[in-house]
Amino acid sequence: MGNANTNNSKQRIERPYSIDVYNGGGGGLDGRRESPRPGEDGKTFDFSTKRRPVLCYQNSCDYSGEDNGDDYKNYLDTSSQGINALNDQMLPTVFKWDGGGKDVYITGTFSDWKPVRMVQSQGDFVTIIDIPEGVHKYKFLVDGIEKIDKSAKLDDHQSNNVLNVDKSDFEVFEALAMDLASNNNNSNATNANSTSNALSGSPPGSYSQTIPTFSHDSTTSGSGGNQSGPPILPPHLLQVILNNPSVNFGEPTLLPQPNHVMLNHLYALSIKDGVMVLSAIHRYRKKYVTTMLYKPI
Repeated sequence: MGNANTNNSKQRIERPYSIDVYNGGGGGLDGRRESPRPGEDGKTFDFSTKRRPVLCYQNSCDYSGEDNGDDYKNYLDTSSQGINALNDQMLPTVFKWDGGGKDVYITGTFSDWKPVRMVQSQGDFVTIIDIPEGVHKYKFLVDGIEKIDKSAKLDDHQSNNVLNVDKSDFEVFEALAMDLASNNNNSNATNANSTSNALSGSPPGSYSQTIPTFSHDSTTSGSGGNQSGPPILPPHLLQVILNNPSVNFGEPTLLPQPNHVMLNHLYALSIKDGVMVLSAIHRYRKKYVTTMLYKPI
């Protein structure tokens, strides 16, 4: 009897549980499921693994109905195809409001009469909206008051503005875009050709690691041929100070002003009495300095 009384007097212990909220169906009310107590069924706390949240993409369009996975997937596929097909036919259209106000919105059939905020620019309010081809009605919301642009086309009831969007009106922009792309491609090709020509500065012909052999008797005149002797001195370097007599007998250190083509060249005088004479002319601002070097041979 003691055991029976003990069993009857036992307090009923409610099993604690936790509620995990997750995306997706399965088990429990509104996606809730019971988690067993730690230690139950031989399991303990496991902090090594982290629960990864399940991200679910929701389209901007409202979706009503039961949360059926297959139906919802088909709905998303159909909606995405419709949106992509619609974006292919979208045409950028500029709307402008010059009637003043602080907060200006535009609403119309192209947005299911949902207001779209306009941006103020130099006193006017403008916006660019991609809308499909066809006839659309719209109006403006200026500080919470519906208004229409009387200078634009109105509908039969004089309550909305009417806009006819025709794809042919945008052909000029497509032509300009194609011309701009063509010009960019041509300029890129020209720049690439000029760059390749600038980088390849080597003269044309075949190249190898073998040094060519030339005959010492062959003397070819011209700038492109092989010469046995030194090149011919240009005529503007013939009148050098080293080979000309001094005109100032009173002060031999004063020389006439040289030509600018004579600067930074090394000149050699004919060897006389076993001495070689070398000279070089340098300029510092407006002063010229001639250096003479004498070397016995």
